[in-house]
Amino acid sequence: MSIVVTGATGALGRLVIDELLAKVPADQIAAVVRSKEKAAGLAARGVELRIADYNDPASLDGVFRPGERVLLISGSEVGRRVPQHTAVIDAAKAAGVSQLAYTGILGGPDADFQLAAEHKVTEQLILDSGLPYTFLRNGWYSENYTQNLAAVLEHGAVVASAGDGRVSSAARADYAAAAAAVLVSDGHLNRVYELSGDTAWSFAEYAAEVAKASGKEIAYRNVPAATHQEILIGAGLPEAFAAILVDVDAAIERGLLAATSGDLARLTGRPTTPVATAIAAALA
Repeated sequence: MSIVVTGATGALGRLVIDELLAKVPADQIAAVVRSKEKAAGLAARGVELRIADYNDPASLDGVFRPGERVLLISGSEVGRRVPQHTAVIDAAKAAGVSQLAYTGILGGPDADFQLAAEHKVTEQLILDSGLPYTFLRNGWYSENYTQNLAAVLEHGAVVASAGDGRVSSAARADYAAAAAAVLVSDGHLNRVYELSGDTAWSFAEYAAEVAKASGKEIAYRNVPAATHQEILIGAGLPEAFAAILVDVDAAIERGLLAATSGDLARLTGRPTTPVATAIAAALA
């Protein structure tokens, strides 16, 4: 059995490789990467490198082999992901892979916010391909928030436009462990997993936890959507991406990222990482 991970040098991809190396021999793992140099560390650990680019369909010709289990980690370029994913799906179908797992978004067809649109199209493309699939509908990474703690500490505030909405986040490593689990074990074909943290938290609770862990006064500032977008643009985000993030907060307020199905903990065999642990790790 050979397992192939695309986007293997990304933040999630590297963690998936780590999990796989703990479960199967390195010679059963292949990493699809754009840069051989950037992936030198993976090669040094015995992982086979296959060079290809989501943006170059021709580079994907022959990158997969018959019967392989493939993890398609969604591209990071919002607005370009459908053609990128299409190229990978087409290559996987041409090769006759035995499983195509895909990292989509929590809620699948029910996720009505902008960031979910390309994920929903991709899932349908995979269904239309006829390939055996596993949909890993990832919820929010706690790191989406903890990576911005410097600004939170500087201003003494968590700023959002999500009202009292709740987020069932988990650590990126939790999602990586789930992906590895469905790649190394049987019984996951044509299955859908709604992956999220065990406990949903509000932004007021998040601010309180940051305050507790840092020893600083941290407030939750719930601002109107237009104000939130202005703040994000002022912080250097492109206007289009700022609008997407504000739209996500509106979805959070509607409860779309609060689901706690338990699928993530069941796949990994352990409780998900509490947001307090993620905050403490980021502060450290």
